[in-house]
Amino acid sequence: MTYVVFLALLLLITLLGSYLVIENNRRKALAAKKKLFNTRVNEVNANVKLKLNEYYEAKIIRPKYIPRIQVIVSNFFVVQAHNDENLLYLERIIESLISTINSELAKTYVTGERDALAQRLDFFVTELPSAGLAYNKTFYHELLPSMIKVLSTSELSANPDDYEEAIDPANNFDTSVNEH
Repeated sequence: MTYVVFLALLLLITLLGSYLVIENNRRKALAAKKKLFNTRVNEVNANVKLKLNEYYEAKIIRPKYIPRIQVIVSNFFVVQAHNDENLLYLERIIESLISTINSELAKTYVTGERDALAQRLDFFVTELPSAGLAYNKTFYHELLPSMIKVLSTSELSANPDDYEEAIDPANNFDTSVNEH
């Protein structure tokens, strides 16, 4: 009888030890997953900040608008779940915004219409919600994609005569922008 009690006690200690090891590993895995998630969010945030500074230096965005656009990323998880699906959507929508602005900026080198892009970006920023709770699923899935499409213009013409003013490729700016 003492052998049975001894073996049962030994089995219980082994089970408890195994449970503690498994639970510890599970906690470490969850912590690593959370850290990876936060790292990806921080990378998106840093990428947006870097691009906005580039746009400021290119004189197509005003410095007071930089924080307003960064709020798009900052407020994404205010009313949405912290999961991989939402993070992937955030990465895609921010990539869409950045690539649209880059594409439009590249078009300005040919057309010389940098002020028109700056005006469209001003309009974009004024249409952003002012309240943090307004950055909800409806905003990110319906409003923001349509706002990004408004930033786009038609494709460039293959006929070089369609463009009045040529841009100096060495400066990438027309002289009116550099004189400020």
